Amino acid sequence: MTPGSIHKMIAMSDGVWNEEITMWMDPSAPPTKSKAKATNKMILGGRYQESKHVGTFDGKPFEGYSVLAYDNAKKVFQSTWIDNMGTGMMYLEGTWDEPKKTIHFKGNCVDPMSGQDMMVREEFTIIDDNNQKLMMYMTMPGQPEVKTMEITLKRAGKL
Repeated sequence: MTPGSIHKMIAMSDGVWNEEITMWMDPSAPPTKSKAKATNKMILGGRYQESKHVGTFDGKPFEGYSVLAYDNAKKVFQSTWIDNMGTGMMYLEGTWDEPKKTIHFKGNCVDPMSGQDMMVREEFTIIDDNNQKLMMYMTMPGQPEVKTMEITLKRAGKL
């Protein structure tokens, strides 16, 4: 259960990142744009990566935390997310796509407006050492999948 080569790959994202966020709250309306800063660092002996995100959303302060893991036993990536806009936790599992340099995540969370479970899909792509992209899609029961968020990340510095 010691960290391996995938944990070293995750650690390559340690540092400070500028985020440009585009959100589609309503697929028929124009997107909302905002900026944030993420700080990533490996914790617990290089087993997990903790990320703190700080910015604004809809003119209000925004703060979010995630933990990214690679479970050597299950051979999957695991991701948790919490923020100051809700009270629940999102949990996703994903697999690595080497040719695309992308982690394909899937999971569920609760829609805060309806209280219903919805499926979540994320595509996290490592473009190069200094650029990444996250795309998020959600599917409400009985509805088609919709793109809800895109984040472009540019490295601002190392820790």
